[in-house]
Amino acid sequence: MDRNTDNESKTGVETSDAGAGAEALVPEPLTTAELEDLKSRAAKADDHWERLLRATADMENFKKRAARDREEAIRFANEALIKKLITVLDNFDMALAAAQGQPANAQSMQAGVAMIYQQLRQVMLDSGVEELDATGKAFDPNFHEAVSQQESADVPEGRVLQQLRKGYKLRDRLIRPATVIVAKKPAA
Repeated sequence: MDRNTDNESKTGVETSDAGAGAEALVPEPLTTAELEDLKSRAAKADDHWERLLRATADMENFKKRAARDREEAIRFANEALIKKLITVLDNFDMALAAAQGQPANAQSMQAGVAMIYQQLRQVMLDSGVEELDATGKAFDPNFHEAVSQQESADVPEGRVLQQLRKGYKLRDRLIRPATVIVAKKPAA
């Protein structure tokens, strides 16, 4: 046996005299166990790929659904408050209708409007709206808007002498500052 043939049988690599050392790889045939293992791994890879695609699609659908739910929540955030205010409007409609059909009975009209006012204040309170009463308190630019100063001997300087318009907070956030007149020392 010559040297090239001996190398071929041991390594499975064929050498050529013309190639001057160039080798071509010839794969060995796979055994049945190796072939079955390779098929099993390919099936697992396909299964994992399908699961990845499904999980990715599920995540995209979840993101779209969450964005749609968030937009809807923003659009209808005040629905409960509006429902409560509608009943107050209904009561105002009934009071106005009663006032039109009756001669001027100021006391009953005043009592009816006062009841509706209390109902509206309760709705606002239940919704987290708080009235700011500034009269007699120290002027605070965070909650009060001063429109003028007035001399006063009765009220200390820097205190609210008169509240012209109420202020309101929604929970911890100021919605509208109270419009006030602030006391100052009288001129000597």
